Amino acid sequence: MNKAKYLGIWMDHASAHLMEFTVDPIVTKTIETNIPHHSHNFGKNENLIHHKEQHQAQEYYKKLGQLIKNYEEVILFGPTDAKVELFNFLRKDQHFAKVKITVTQADKMTENQQHAFVRDYFSKR
Repeated sequence: MNKAKYLGIWMDHASAHLMEFTVDPIVTKTIETNIPHHSHNFGKNENLIHHKEQHQAQEYYKKLGQLIKNYEEVILFGPTDAKVELFNFLRKDQHFAKVKITVTQADKMTENQQHAFVRDYFSKR
């Protein structure tokens, strides 16, 4: 990746689907998170579990940030708050000051729908 100026990321808390906008067919690269998805375990270890999940989320966002930092413009979209959390994480870092990042709500989508969304969004540029 990273031969293009524009990047679309459909994401939730489980994975991120990165799609460069190029003249070539769009290819999706998937980054999985290692945040466990389990029911709430109430008890003594609840704070420990919460802290561990927050740390894992930060690592997920750092990994995505490393891929994002060389693009001019990024659209974050998806059905959960993960995109907003990533946006807030990136805005705290000056390395992303020159990257235009837009966040928008989107439903679950097939890969073809994600590609069409990215193509439509960046074709207007």
